[in-house]
Amino acid sequence: MSRKRFDDLDCSLACALNEVGDWWSLLIIKQAMLGTRRFVDFQRNLGIAKNILVDRLSRLLENEVLVRFDAGEHGTRYEYRLTEKGRDLFTVIIALRQWNLRWNGNKDGMHLIDQNSGEPISEVAVQNAQGQKLSIRDVLFVDENGQPLEQAG
Repeated sequence: MSRKRFDDLDCSLACALNEVGDWWSLLIIKQAMLGTRRFVDFQRNLGIAKNILVDRLSRLLENEVLVRFDAGEHGTRYEYRLTEKGRDLFTVIIALRQWNLRWNGNKDGMHLIDQNSGEPISEVAVQNAQGQKLSIRDVLFVDENGQPLEQAG
């Protein structure tokens, strides 16, 4: 069974989901953020089947979220690294993690600490231009002409 694609939807979120919107892809990206580079390490750390890992890595390479390069010392050995596009998913990964912590608790015992201050990182938040935190009730969704799409919240 193939994964649902959203190519025909005019929606920025649907476009993003086409590139990284399945759970394995997000877990691979998170693992890459932790420093995993080699296929066997992704497989071992995630417990993912080889065929699924091959498929997801191929998609992430095709969508330029990861880049693969030959790091072989004794023959060909590939490593996978996040591109700038992939590193830009950091906020998304942290926001999903913080949402889970709020609603489901800490499942992995991991804590995120600012390496300069040693303090826990702040909660990811949507802010206005002045840096004030906004909720969904504070945001108006408008089209390119400034017309409201629907009432939020």
